[in-house]
Amino acid sequence: MSYERHTAIHPSARPGRRRTHALAAAGLLVTLLATGACGAASDSGGQGLNSASDDKAAAPAAAGAGAGEKSAAKTTDGASASPETASSVVTHIIRTATLTLEVKDVRKAVAMAHDAVSQGMSYGIVSEETVERLDEGREEAHLVLRVPQRDYERVLNRLAGSGKVLSRTSDAKDVTDQVVDVESRIATQRASVTRVRDLMDKAEKLTDVVTLEGELSSRQADLESLLAQQASLKDRTSLATITLELGEPYKDGKDPEEDTGFLDALSGGWDAFVTMLRWVAVAVGASAPFLAAAAVLVLVWRLLRGRLPQRRTTPQEPSEAPQAPPAP
Repeated sequence: MSYERHTAIHPSARPGRRRTHALAAAGLLVTLLATGACGAASDSGGQGLNSASDDKAAAPAAAGAGAGEKSAAKTTDGASASPETASSVVTHIIRTATLTLEVKDVRKAVAMAHDAVSQGMSYGIVSEETVERLDEGREEAHLVLRVPQRDYERVLNRLAGSGKVLSRTSDAKDVTDQVVDVESRIATQRASVTRVRDLMDKAEKLTDVVTLEGELSSRQADLESLLAQQASLKDRTSLATITLELGEPYKDGKDPEEDTGFLDALSGGWDAFVTMLRWVAVAVGASAPFLAAAAVLVLVWRLLRGRLPQRRTTPQEPSEAPQAPPAP
């Protein structure tokens, strides 16, 4: 009886055990999922902290880059900046232009060119200026203007608007590679000079000192040449060059050299003939004293020759022929 009771009760206990095992497995699974979620959260939190720290660290670098760009922009405008920053950011360009204008009054146009160069914050200069008055009463002027790169287009357009443009040419040459190369060579040469000086400080023999002094002089000369080349490049890249040619129109509106006919040719030939006669007269006038002196000398020589006594020559009698000795 007990056996049957036990048999009857045991099957009903199995479902409870199964539920217990299922609950335990579900709890274990939930624990594992919770652990993974915490790990992922900690990883994401660490990454967030790392990214935040990276952002904080990158902020000064970005600020430094912005400052470098600002200093590079100042270098383009003509201000001083370090060569490394300028060469890595700024493009170095040499700008030149030639402008030929026909103006009503050359003097006023020259004054306007001076005003255009020095207007506002522009620190341009007029490096060359020549004003010439021609035979026809016209005036011509030749100017060479040096203006900052930022004012190049403004000054050029203003000059072009002051008269009739006869010709206009402009050129832009990129010398960034040349500037970077010169800067690199200067740094290398300076390091080389420093090494030679260190060797001179450590040298004990007189011959070594003399040899090192010659080497130091040679390397310093190369360094000075590179520095002069760098200064020339800096001047040409910071200041653009504008060559300005000014001229007044002809009174009749025509260039006499462009309208040449028979009468003009005849007039030119007559002028050349008269000029030749003038030069001949000048030559005769210059040689007249010498010719007069030569004529006087010839006249004196002839007078003296006529007064000198002439020697009379008597003919010599022929001498008798020698007699032949008698034959034996």
